[in-house]
Amino acid sequence: MRNEALFGPAGNCEAFHEAGYKATVQIFGFLEQWGLTAYEYQCGRGVRVSDDSAAAIRRKSQEHGIAVSLHAPYFISLASAEEEKRENSLYYILDSARAVDKMGGDRIVVHPGGLGGRTREEATALATDTLLRAQRMLDEEHLCHVHICPEVMGKINQLGTLDEVLTFCRAEERFLPCVDFGHLNSRTFGETNSEAAFAAVLDRIGDALGEERQRAFHIHFSKIEYTAGGEKKHLTFADTQFGPDPAPLMALLAQRGFCPTVICESAGTQTADAAAMQRLYRDTAAK
Repeated sequence: MRNEALFGPAGNCEAFHEAGYKATVQIFGFLEQWGLTAYEYQCGRGVRVSDDSAAAIRRKSQEHGIAVSLHAPYFISLASAEEEKRENSLYYILDSARAVDKMGGDRIVVHPGGLGGRTREEATALATDTLLRAQRMLDEEHLCHVHICPEVMGKINQLGTLDEVLTFCRAEERFLPCVDFGHLNSRTFGETNSEAAFAAVLDRIGDALGEERQRAFHIHFSKIEYTAGGEKKHLTFADTQFGPDPAPLMALLAQRGFCPTVICESAGTQTADAAAMQRLYRDTAAK
């Protein structure tokens, strides 16, 4: 079991491109220069990575000591009113698991989608069933080691409150929650932005899922502008109007000895902001 959190960006930051890099396989040496240890490959618009590219990513990520996760397609809809969309979602999850496995990773982040015209309780039950079916498909393909990570979402009308995500994860011990603290702050209109609020979230994860998953869950973090409908757009750590502030959360993770994977989704500055979170975490851990 690892003894430190992993930090890295979602996708490639502006500085990566400005430095003249073009191919994603080059990101791993770039991240090592920053001292980072995680990277989330983006498949939001579809899983389109060749076997050769996945093998190259595996080699380079291992060479530079970077743990790889993958963001599954945005159009997954676990509780869609249309059975065909739910069935397609199973195969998007399976394709994502195949891809991350070829890259040497073992976590896929999944958006739950909308409510499908159902009550939140009905949608949560149907989405849970869809996720369990997806896990059975992974098991049949010997991908049982790949963790499906349902994500806390930022828009009020989406499925994916913290409690709904924890309900999904209670159904299967291999599921890991992806708690997006920017999303959570957006859908609570700025109320998830303090040491007490962060501690309450961490406690709820432990109460629902136990110490092992509480210690090593998946995190997305960025500052996010929100409106009455919840999430509006991702910002950078330079923003001073919207939260959440990463410092209290990083301190809590270090104080409690938690070792999650922390992926930064800042708008263009995700590598630098991931490194800033890592410094905050390590500064507390060193005390």
